[in-house]
Amino acid sequence: MTRLIVYLLFCLPLVPLSAQEVPQMSLKEAVGYAYEHDKSIENARLNIEDADQQIVENRAIGLPKINASVDYQYFFQIPVSVLPEAFEEIVKAGNGGELPEGFSRQAEFAFRNNFNLGAELNTMIFDGSYFIGLRAARLYREYVGQEMVATQKDLQNRVVEAYLPPLILKENLGILDKNISNLEKLLNETRETYKAGFVEQLDVDRLELSLANLQVEKDNLERQKEVTINVLKLTIGYPIDEPLEVSDEIDDLLEAATPDDLEGPINFYGRPEYKVAELGVTLNQLNIDRYRSGYLPDLRGFANWQYGYQGNELFRGDGFWAPNTLAGIRLNIPIFDGFDRKAKVQRARVAMAISQNQKIDLERVITLEIQNARIDYRSAQERVASQKKNLELADRIYQTTQIKYREGVGSSLEVTQAEQGLYQTQQNYTQALFELLVAKSTLYRALGK
Repeated sequence: MTRLIVYLLFCLPLVPLSAQEVPQMSLKEAVGYAYEHDKSIENARLNIEDADQQIVENRAIGLPKINASVDYQYFFQIPVSVLPEAFEEIVKAGNGGELPEGFSRQAEFAFRNNFNLGAELNTMIFDGSYFIGLRAARLYREYVGQEMVATQKDLQNRVVEAYLPPLILKENLGILDKNISNLEKLLNETRETYKAGFVEQLDVDRLELSLANLQVEKDNLERQKEVTINVLKLTIGYPIDEPLEVSDEIDDLLEAATPDDLEGPINFYGRPEYKVAELGVTLNQLNIDRYRSGYLPDLRGFANWQYGYQGNELFRGDGFWAPNTLAGIRLNIPIFDGFDRKAKVQRARVAMAISQNQKIDLERVITLEIQNARIDYRSAQERVASQKKNLELADRIYQTTQIKYREGVGSSLEVTQAEQGLYQTQQNYTQALFELLVAKSTLYRALGK
């Protein structure tokens, strides 16, 4: 009993390692993983955060600003002012026609210590560009939000493009394993028939060669699959050194496009880049309005309070405290700026015209992409249907030649030829499936789905 317990203690830790499964991801999970780890998505989120702060920044322009100040000055040498000559006559007149002893026209009008406490209020009362700027900031927030949607769509498309190759190779490997299993079974039967003297060694050799070729092809496909899995890892931000497998099956992604996808009217707003272009036009229009508002006067209010101390001794002796308070408004009226605003308005109009042309060009590009994608998708559907019929026919031919061979009325050469025809048709069919998946992805991308 003790030996059994010791054996279990040594073996149990090995079970999780030997039974460890390779992580698998569906296409939906791969897209979600990419959203969380791709740096372009992170940068798009940071742009949105920056746009939110721009709204706060623009809103702050119209709010009152209050500042406090503390100011202290000490004069090591007090400034001296020279009194006019007329002051001497005044002094003489008050002193019997004589100047007092020590009289000097140099006089000091300041104290050594000057200390001031102050508070200042400034506020905007009217500025034509303020509300336009605030609206533009909010519209820019929407603009970068649409840019993030466009970034997500682009990343989703790149993940789909990276996910499909390993998925197709997985399907090919499954078909290849089935072919190898069938060929091994036929080879074993042929060997037994050869031992009984009913077939030649050449028949066995042909089947062994076919089996060896299939095994070489399988090894090649497995290496290709490893390469495509690494591309998928790189696309979604998954660690390259960690294992990963695709979990979807081709049938999971082959849901046919709807009639509305293939025949419905074109909706430009399904494409996030079109919304970005439209918001760009609106932002350019606001830019024109902002420059034009510069011709309007702006009105601002202000208030100032100060409480200051002056004295040769700090806070004692001959010093005194004095308050000072004022308030007012300031109206700025633009009269002539050397045609600066006029040039800025004209440049903004040029930018507006360019953005409108870019929007029109984008509409034409989207229309062409959707039309071509619909044509390619229909063609891919037809190829799949045709290759599926060919596969069924090739499979029947292969099964028939095997039956004839087992019954002794067919040759191994016929089996080999039928086998090669079946394998080629299988490859054509999986290639047609791959092209259909790519065509569907391209169609959905063109539609903005």
